[in-house]
Amino acid sequence: MTLDALNALDAPAAARELRRCCGSTRWADRMTAARPFDSADAILETGDRVWRSLDRADWLEAFAAHPRIGDSGAGEAGRAGEAGRAGEAGRAGGAAHGDWSAGEQAGVATATSTIRQRLAAANREYEARFGYIFIVCATGKSADEMLATLEQRLKNGPDAELRIAAEEQRKITQLRLTRLLNDRSRSRETRK
Repeated sequence: MTLDALNALDAPAAARELRRCCGSTRWADRMTAARPFDSADAILETGDRVWRSLDRADWLEAFAAHPRIGDSGAGEAGRAGEAGRAGEAGRAGGAAHGDWSAGEQAGVATATSTIRQRLAAANREYEARFGYIFIVCATGKSADEMLATLEQRLKNGPDAELRIAAEEQRKITQLRLTRLLNDRSRSRETRK
């Protein structure tokens, strides 16, 4: 999609496209309201600024829209995380960017069954400890790297871990915004 195409969409369509980048409704609504963007840098800077202005509930809603690391099904995280907005977003918005999640987690595709089992167990432990799924910017990471990161982060306190997870979501959002603007097929689809 081009920047001009995103700027030209009506508000509901723009919010849908932006939710592919970040599952927080408030983030997508604020980004939609901030249009028109005059450059790719402007959308990335605004995305960061809006993300940093959000609260815990918004962050949890964004987290809930992701599949678990190593899980090919998008949106299942909502069932295990916080109730309310976060859980509803996971069920309603998770599939919106599931296609990107699979590519981002490509490092898991070649993992051994032992690593996959360890990831599944560590994911369950993380969710039990923190109340939301493990969020990591998985692009370019192997399953072994993701597992090591997950196991290390299990040692964090709740406040520190929430900040780390929010920063990982910010990185994911930045990559997805860039992907959105480079996805020419979406320009054709949204015009139909």
